[in-house]
Amino acid sequence: MLILSALAPGPLRFFQLRDKVEGISDKILIQNLRLLTGDGLIERTVVPTSPPKVSYALTDLGHGLSLPLQGLIDWITEHSVDIVDARRRAAHPHAHET
Repeated sequence: MLILSALAPGPLRFFQLRDKVEGISDKILIQNLRLLTGDGLIERTVVPTSPPKVSYALTDLGHGLSLPLQGLIDWITEHSVDIVDARRRAAHPHAHET
């Protein structure tokens, strides 16, 4: 979700994308980029320079998914405190009993 959301405004090079998706390692980002490319959601473009310049962009299919995903991301952001509280209660179900 975060990769697709980061690419919604336009193409990014690998390091630009990594900077926009906080906390992701290069290895995990590469794996996810391969999966998303294989699923037809993003395209990888290589410009034959020395060294080659590689950029990633949403395909039409990826753009179609980016709007509903943004709605989900907005909902998660809006409810993040409630989600964290629920996780704490689930991890320590008897902490509030006295």
